[in-house]
Amino acid sequence: MIEVINNFISSMGIVNISWQQIIMIFIACILLYLAIAKEFEPLLLVPIAFGMLLTNLPLAGVMNGPISSISNLELTNEAINGTINTKSPGGLLHYLYQGAKLGIFPPLIFLGVGACTDFGPLIANPKTMLLGAAAQFGIFFTFIGALLLGFTGLEASSIGIIGGADGPTAIYLTTKLASHLLAPIAVAAYSYMALVPIIQPPIMKALTTKEERSIVMTQSKLVSKKTKIIFPIAVTIVVSLLLPSAATLIGLLMFGNLLKECMVTDRLSDTASNALMNMITIFLGLAVGASAEAEIFLSMQTIKIFVLGIIAFSIGTGSGVLFAKLMNKFSKDKVNPLIGAAGVSAVPMAARVAHKVAQEENPGNFILMYAMGPNVAGVIGSAVAAGILLSLFG
Repeated sequence: MIEVINNFISSMGIVNISWQQIIMIFIACILLYLAIAKEFEPLLLVPIAFGMLLTNLPLAGVMNGPISSISNLELTNEAINGTINTKSPGGLLHYLYQGAKLGIFPPLIFLGVGACTDFGPLIANPKTMLLGAAAQFGIFFTFIGALLLGFTGLEASSIGIIGGADGPTAIYLTTKLASHLLAPIAVAAYSYMALVPIIQPPIMKALTTKEERSIVMTQSKLVSKKTKIIFPIAVTIVVSLLLPSAATLIGLLMFGNLLKECMVTDRLSDTASNALMNMITIFLGLAVGASAEAEIFLSMQTIKIFVLGIIAFSIGTGSGVLFAKLMNKFSKDKVNPLIGAAGVSAVPMAARVAHKVAQEENPGNFILMYAMGPNVAGVIGSAVAAGILLSLFG
């Protein structure tokens, strides 16, 4: 009886917990607080934080892989035929994680994003594409910084993409180039996406004057339905011909948008933008959070990645604002430089933040529609940047 009791006690998580796991559980609870109490991107942070919580509970085994009952030296006909019985099939989140590791979930997220995105503001004001491109400067600046800190070209590429503020793109590129860094990069990318309302406003205000933030933009021209249908097809062809490595992300993004705009696939568009996207968001969030195991996550390398990530995101925000100010030097129709900050691809949060900051200066100024132009351009820009890095290092 004493042995049974001892075995029961030894199987309890509380007697097996490490200080690293305690720290990670604490971090997970902080993220849950920010998501629920402060409403910082709850659709992203709640699944990520809860996945982080689950994976760091001692002996829970949610990320354990399958354990075979036959050793490599005891191969049988069953083993050769792939019918080995296993002692343990592995944890649920181990299998969900394969969707992220194999690069399946990120393109499906892009499909959903495309199905609920209106490219009209971008088409109506094509010069905002330049703002989306300018905001990607943070990616390449941080890429160089990561190289100087001793990371390899593959690792630096994956770290730099955090500056695009696009979680699915960061995950997709990292699985291709530096899968061993997936946990810190994915958590950093999604964390900074969630913290857009905190990170961006101080940078935007520091780089602009009150007069610039109060600029009222002129009405954009209307975009025909025919143009909206042609746009995703044309972008897919052009980008894929120039950067085949970006075809998966751009292709799924534009396919989703075509489902929305063609008006004959409403059921498919509704599924992609709602049910499918919600399911993949849950799976991807849990998988990303579950990859943040204490032994892997708590390291100096992770701290460097988080610091480089915030630098990348900040520079991306600043470069978008500064480029918008430069455009005003040569453009007759002035743009509110705040929309340049929306060039990072945190859709639609970055556009909403730009709109909110503008309204603080002028309550009657509505720039949300104009900010959506560089915002969706940033989605395309981050995918193209990932394609460039894949072409160079993939």
